Amino acid sequence: MAMSDPAQMMTRSREEVLLVEETRPLARVYGEYLRDENLTVTQVETGAAALAVLAERVPDAVLLETRLPDMDGLDVLRHITANRLQTVVVMITAQGTIGNAVEAMRAGADDFLCKPFNADRLRITVRNALERRRLKQIVATLNDTAPMERYCRFIGRSPCMQAVYRTIERAATSRATVFVTGESGTGKELCAEAIHQRGPRADGPFVALNCAAIPRDLMESEMFGHVRGAFTGAHAKRDGAARRAHGGTLFLDEICEMDLGLQTKLLRFIQTETFQKVGGHTDETVDVRFVCATNRNPLKEIEAGRFREDLYYRLHVIPVTMPPLRERGDDVLAIARHCLAAYAEEEGKSVRGFTREAEERLRNYTWPGNVRQLQNVLRHLVVVGEGDEITAEMLPHFVTEEQTAFQPPLSQPGMSEAPANGSYHPLIRPLVDVEREAVERAIAACDGNIPRAATYLGISPSTIYRKRSTWRQQGC
Repeated sequence: MAMSDPAQMMTRSREEVLLVEETRPLARVYGEYLRDENLTVTQVETGAAALAVLAERVPDAVLLETRLPDMDGLDVLRHITANRLQTVVVMITAQGTIGNAVEAMRAGADDFLCKPFNADRLRITVRNALERRRLKQIVATLNDTAPMERYCRFIGRSPCMQAVYRTIERAATSRATVFVTGESGTGKELCAEAIHQRGPRADGPFVALNCAAIPRDLMESEMFGHVRGAFTGAHAKRDGAARRAHGGTLFLDEICEMDLGLQTKLLRFIQTETFQKVGGHTDETVDVRFVCATNRNPLKEIEAGRFREDLYYRLHVIPVTMPPLRERGDDVLAIARHCLAAYAEEEGKSVRGFTREAEERLRNYTWPGNVRQLQNVLRHLVVVGEGDEITAEMLPHFVTEEQTAFQPPLSQPGMSEAPANGSYHPLIRPLVDVEREAVERAIAACDGNIPRAATYLGISPSTIYRKRSTWRQQGC
């Protein structure tokens, strides 16, 4: 690792980190922390100097203090975001509040550090940030190819799922921990299985542990195993998930449900790859790759004191967000057709398809339970249904009622019927127009940065991409 003059052009044989820190002793300490990381560290003391470096070249990562002598560090961050500079930014704050972190993340930061922090925390955070940058670069430079309709056990060719497939493909070859988020029923465990199957550990075991399904007083034994006599009923020693996953992948589902005390032991396990069985006194060493998942917001869990911040840093290296089924467009029908055929074969039924109206209703329903709910509905239809087709009348009432509950009557007292030519009431604008204008206004306010606009709107970026594509097809 070398400290360099910001005005000096440099050979980019190693990844460069721009450190924006006004306190020279602290800068030297951070430089020592990163000495063995095969990085070139460029240190500047002011926001103006940082902007000068960024005008000359784009470093691989920026460590940015929030309070600088000449400006707010967030102003430098906003410059990076607005100009779409291909770097990752880690904010350094002395305030140490989740509120500051959330503000920085909304402004475009990739991660944050709260002072004081030790060498391990800095090194891990920088490694994680650079790994995310490499992942983004590979995804961005992939050649345009025909969308994949099938990937491992996934079905669907929607743009948001293509992004998931590419992220899995890249993450699978790495040892970095993958943090999968998404609503219940979106396929988080399928994602973990795909990462395992596409990586070098595919021949090893895949062990899944649901942190929400096991009682707290048994969870440690399920994770690490126990020795004989460790507790009442422990008549023989037993290996836990950690030992069973040796040489493969350990998937921790619903990780935010884990007890805080066990989170501490899990953190030590991840850091050292060693653990002790319940009631044991000997360290055991294993080689496992971690994938975890949750349907909760981990930052809110940290803020509420239910999830350890340092464990989050260890786990949240490569994030994958599973999109809800309502954002996947025609994937709903592709999944429905596949499941219908599979269930019909299992049950020995002759049903082979859906009527056009039934498909339309399936496509338009919001599916709050996602793919799991769709599978449940289809299994029921196959078991109790008769005939060769699933009709709209055969669908559950909640599928049809949702789409008719808000239909206004054709006429009301004092009002004439809606004109046949589709003209509008002078005081009422179609909701689609209002929605489109809100989305486009947000994108413009964020200088074209769709992920930032999505954050402010409270929706996912894939929702914006899907809606804009639909609007273009409709000529809006």
